[in-house]
Amino acid sequence: MHFYIEVILPIALPQTFTYKVSEAEFEYLQLGCRVAVPFGKNKFYTGLVAVKHNDPPTLYEAKEIHQIIDEFPVVTEIQLMHWQWIATYYMCCIGDVYRTALPTALMLESETVISANQNNPEISELSDEEYLLVEALQQQSSLKINEVVSILNKKKVFPVIQQLLSKGVVSLQEEMVEEYKPKLIRYIRLFPEFNSSERLEELLSLLKNAQKQKDLVLGYFQLQASQRKPISVKELTEYSGSSAAVVKILIDKGILEEYYIQHDRISFEKADENEINLSIPQNTALEQIQESFLSKDVCLLHGVTASGKTEVYIKLIEGYLEQGKQILYLLPEIALTTQLVSRLTKHFGNKVAVFHSKYSNNERVEVWNQVLNQSDKAQIVIGARSALFLPFRNLGLIVVDEEHEPTFKQVDPAPRYHARDAAIILANLHQATGDTRVEGERSVVKPGAGGAKVLLGSATPSIESYFNAQSGKYGLVELHERFGNAVLPEIHLVDLKDSYFRKKMTGHFSQFLIEVMTEALSNGEQIILFQNRRGYSPVIECMTCGHIPQCPQCDVSLTYHKFKGQLRCHYCGHSIAKPTNCHACSSVDLTSKGFGTEQIELELASLFPTKNIKRMDQDTTRGKYAFEKLIDSFKNREIDILVGTQMLAKGLDFDNVSTVGILNADSMLYFPDFRAFERSYQMMTQVSGRAGRSDKKGRVVIQTYNPDHNTIQQVTNNNYDGMYKEQLYERYIYKYPPYYKLVKLTLKHKDFEKLKEGSMWLYQVLRQQFDIPVLGPEEPPVSKIRNEYIRTILIKIPQEKHLGNTKKAIQKILNSFDAISQYRTIRVTVNVDFY
Repeated sequence: MHFYIEVILPIALPQTFTYKVSEAEFEYLQLGCRVAVPFGKNKFYTGLVAVKHNDPPTLYEAKEIHQIIDEFPVVTEIQLMHWQWIATYYMCCIGDVYRTALPTALMLESETVISANQNNPEISELSDEEYLLVEALQQQSSLKINEVVSILNKKKVFPVIQQLLSKGVVSLQEEMVEEYKPKLIRYIRLFPEFNSSERLEELLSLLKNAQKQKDLVLGYFQLQASQRKPISVKELTEYSGSSAAVVKILIDKGILEEYYIQHDRISFEKADENEINLSIPQNTALEQIQESFLSKDVCLLHGVTASGKTEVYIKLIEGYLEQGKQILYLLPEIALTTQLVSRLTKHFGNKVAVFHSKYSNNERVEVWNQVLNQSDKAQIVIGARSALFLPFRNLGLIVVDEEHEPTFKQVDPAPRYHARDAAIILANLHQATGDTRVEGERSVVKPGAGGAKVLLGSATPSIESYFNAQSGKYGLVELHERFGNAVLPEIHLVDLKDSYFRKKMTGHFSQFLIEVMTEALSNGEQIILFQNRRGYSPVIECMTCGHIPQCPQCDVSLTYHKFKGQLRCHYCGHSIAKPTNCHACSSVDLTSKGFGTEQIELELASLFPTKNIKRMDQDTTRGKYAFEKLIDSFKNREIDILVGTQMLAKGLDFDNVSTVGILNADSMLYFPDFRAFERSYQMMTQVSGRAGRSDKKGRVVIQTYNPDHNTIQQVTNNNYDGMYKEQLYERYIYKYPPYYKLVKLTLKHKDFEKLKEGSMWLYQVLRQQFDIPVLGPEEPPVSKIRNEYIRTILIKIPQEKHLGNTKKAIQKILNSFDAISQYRTIRVTVNVDFY
């Protein structure tokens, strides 16, 4: 009998691959273990064991695995089922999901390594570059490609390596590299023989002429007396005011010895017990959520901004912790984790772990292992959408905060999943203990009502979630008043047309906004200003001929960034120095049109020269701790005015902000997207919600050219229901979610004519095959990015159609399209439920 395993590879291929194993390996391997496997001519990948069986593959000869990496699974079977659902629902490859889900440090990559052969070459036969490499290989046994690049100081090193290979001087080998290294902390202790009091006197007399060494030893004893835990080198040198050099001398003398202890990279200490007392409305909401969970798996908490939803979450989490369950707390923006971590660690201490892309590989592996081993240090995991892929074994609750946020949807690369919807499926798979059945080689969790629960929270729920709550699919709990009876902010509309006409504008600020800001600053209050565009201005125009500098690779104008003195493309990153004259007619009469956060920051500096003004956008928050620094400074009242993009609109809590300014509400309203009005309402309401969160009444100033617009009036009157009903009616008429599911196909190619022809072929086949709306092929607003032309086709699937079968039929047509030789080079991406 032969033994085989199905392996998932981290490459964009729709199927698993079969590899041969021995009987002993077959017995030893568990589902979810990693194995190194050969793939292609000379590559090795880290594969994941998905199935064990005895059936040989029919289309190819099964290769043997290279090595087994894990003794125990690093991925749970529930995860494998969840990945399969994501791959099927979002029409992507299981390999894409695997690559996204697993931290890269757990995915061993194949690295090409060059080693020297035994025969010594004739130096006269070698070029200068070849000789440099041979010389380097005499110093060390092997070189990696990136080391060759640095030795030769050039990028294209393959021709040189190829020459050496043909001369038989070097050979290539593929080597697997384990990237994760645990963090080791260096500790210090006294050699045991110096621990007795007699030897101690002898030791001090020995060091009587070396004052620094004596001070360090005395510091060691003082630390040891005050704390009963190991003393690190760092702690000792800081306490005694000494240096590592003195420590080294004492180690060399045989007085101190060093040792290492593995440490978690991320560790939070519990602050003083911070008891949370819920208000009567919060308590009622908590009871209603718990009641809703008895009959439904998902509950929507619709609470106005600053109604204290986080406190309700914390109380709910307490109950699940008492049951020993794991909790996942999903946030839409990394910026929010900063504030939430400090709030949760005050209450739960070192039970909180954080997982998102700004953390290093090693830190993410640590959290992964803690969750897998159900460590107390990761009972509550706070994270962005990628935290959904952690290996939970005993998940009890998923909180999706600000569930309406579009950042929960992954745009690129595949899998293009929506974290909120995928979280609901994940919770469903985590059923009550013992509710499993065995099928063949694997135990399968039986879906049902006893699984983990999902709480969606938002002040401005997405229309889909609110529709599900209204139709009884989800539970619905509402909080109508702010915490501590704080009143909702007063909203003032400023008509920009009128203000410009009456000359009541200073730069991009209306006179009214300046007055409100001046009053707030004189009261020692803080201000948030919102402009959803980074950079200085989106367009630089020649006043003589009207020429606007465009990106050579994309169909967009270049955005002017004054701070760096350059024009930059926000799609591909192409940049040029700011021109001194027009590229078309050489005129020097250039002007900037429109405005971004950078321009607002500079205008504020001239309006309020004595105040501290900071900007929060993608340009200022690139570093790992950039968010923390900005948010901490603002919370500590070091910053008076914070200007920012949509990062500011997502649940941040500052008690001293009395004024919020939205500088141009119209830019969001007229975006070519069926969600534009819903998004604008959510964005403006969320930004407004940052004002007046304590006992002060907040003020919001919205500058607009169209103050009578329905959506702006709905924001002013805090009329969510009005917005919901109006948008739902339009969605019904024009066949959009929640009544229809959307599948968007995006086709890209560098040849305009080929793309046009290919997209038309695909559209016509789809139209013939389906009796449902198929729109396109159309050019999107930005029809060329990175020298590739773009066409989109939109398929609308009604509720009564079988979603799975329709997707299978679409996939079949895409496979046929890919089989046509002239269209094979056209890249097609599928986005299900696109946002």
